[in-house]
Amino acid sequence: MKTAVVVLLGMSASRLPPAALSLKQFLQRQKVLQIYRTLLRTIRQVPDEADRRYLRDWARGEFRRNKEATNQDAIRMMVTQARNHLEELQKSLALARS
Repeated sequence: MKTAVVVLLGMSASRLPPAALSLKQFLQRQKVLQIYRTLLRTIRQVPDEADRRYLRDWARGEFRRNKEATNQDAIRMMVTQARNHLEELQKSLALARS
């Protein structure tokens, strides 16, 4: 029984970040995750399978490449760029539908 509790605690603890986040960092992380999810959902609407796969791989690669970023100013800049990319994609999809 003790081993099961230790294993369960070990599993849940491994999903937590190594250091506790400040409120500002937590909120910024939530913004990044929200943009990432919205971007992937928007990419699902792309009609061509090859384009969809390319965009999905590009988005995942960009977010993974910048996963370890800690500079708050750099993160804000990347969030702004991601929002711009998202808006452009949404506009392109809206034009394609009309």
